Amino acid sequence: MKALHPSHPFRIFLFSGILTLIIGGWIFGLKGPLDLWTFVILVLLEITFSFDNAVINSKILGTMSKFWQTLFLTVGIVFAVFVVRFVLPIFIVMLSSDHSFMGVIDLAFNKPAEYSATLQEAAPIINGFGGTFLLMLGISYFMDRNKDIHWLRRIEKWMSRIGRYESFKSFVMLSVALILYVTVDPSYREIVLVASIVGTVVHIGLELFGEYFGSKQTGTKQLVGMAAFASFIYLNVLDASFSLDGVIGAFAITNDIILIMAGLGAGALWVRSLTVYLTRTGTLAKYRYLEHGAHWAILVLGIIMLAKLYHIEPPEWFVGSIGIVFVATAVVSSIVERRREKHVR
Repeated sequence: MKALHPSHPFRIFLFSGILTLIIGGWIFGLKGPLDLWTFVILVLLEITFSFDNAVINSKILGTMSKFWQTLFLTVGIVFAVFVVRFVLPIFIVMLSSDHSFMGVIDLAFNKPAEYSATLQEAAPIINGFGGTFLLMLGISYFMDRNKDIHWLRRIEKWMSRIGRYESFKSFVMLSVALILYVTVDPSYREIVLVASIVGTVVHIGLELFGEYFGSKQTGTKQLVGMAAFASFIYLNVLDASFSLDGVIGAFAITNDIILIMAGLGAGALWVRSLTVYLTRTGTLAKYRYLEHGAHWAILVLGIIMLAKLYHIEPPEWFVGSIGIVFVATAVVSSIVERRREKHVR
């Protein structure tokens, strides 16, 4: 029997599928059919929330060596499921309350409603950091003076020209932090200011870290060593920025921390598999505007996270579908453009 090509979808998504079935079977045996359905909803929630994340991940992952790609899919999975979706929210709850680490764990497993309420109270920290980081990611992509392919041409060309001024991105984000401080609820304006500045600093720091070690690497097209490590850290911080908002959204569906970890964790597996699929099939090269669509989705998601600081709460279905809508529209635009070029020739 002929072996499947490494980029075959069955081979790429097989592990995620099997593990999801195992987790789903465990949930069914432990909690019953209703909680199994909740598990499925949470898996779909995570995939839709992080679909555009997979597109961005695939661009970065494609620049890394096979060793670091494997690390992203093994060690990175443990980090994504356990650290980002369980440990990190616990630390955030610790920062926003007077509970100890073990006290928060006790809340999570024995008093999930109280844990959910405390995590909701920590939402300004999450939205301040995540919204700023994602906004910084989006404008950094479009304010690239060397960017010569534009999807939404008028807007993107204008933003690209502004990119000639190196300090403009920092000026924009620090202005955003200042505006947030002046306009948000006084009860959490200081913590939002700190979270927003930290989001900007983390993004700039990771960019500088990657550029520094990337400039020292010669003789290879794929990143290795510290340059690859910088990209690895960047991918995981990006994953955290997307996922924390999803964790809060999951509590609108259930307060069961086991179900949330299982559902969002299985969803994270599918997102990582999708990242590998996009990387191995060269999808970004086939659809020239795909990356543009993903970054527009990230910009909008960042704006939505910041809007939540003003008690503007779009429905979860709307937020979750943004990435898919932008990516799908970008794919269609890419196909139309490619056919138009062929017709011209």
